[in-house]
Amino acid sequence: MPNRPKYLNLMQIKLPMPGIISIMHRVSGAVLFLALPLLLYVFQQSVVSFGAFNDLRMFFSNVLVKLVVLGLFWGFFHHLCAGIRYLALDLDVGVELEAARASSRWVMAGGIVLTVLMGLQIW
Repeated sequence: MPNRPKYLNLMQIKLPMPGIISIMHRVSGAVLFLALPLLLYVFQQSVVSFGAFNDLRMFFSNVLVKLVVLGLFWGFFHHLCAGIRYLALDLDVGVELEAARASSRWVMAGGIVLTVLMGLQIW
């Protein structure tokens, strides 16, 4: 039988935590980049006038909008924590297997904890 390519079912491959953190870092960066025009527009509208600021306050008091903002906060905090992790890895800090796994768990926990703290502030 000839050497045929091996079929890899990507849904059955279990990615390790550092790999998941890497993918989430890329996704969070892309989402933050795509949300940047909207965030800049909201900031610009908030400084136009007092009436526009009050309109934005009423808009952001909606629960669904708060959930979207909370998701953006999570993206920011995850991207920040993972970025610090990658800077440390670039400096050869925590490149051993156990240290890399531990730092990926810290990134996940740090992003969630910071998001919860921010969520307490906006609710």
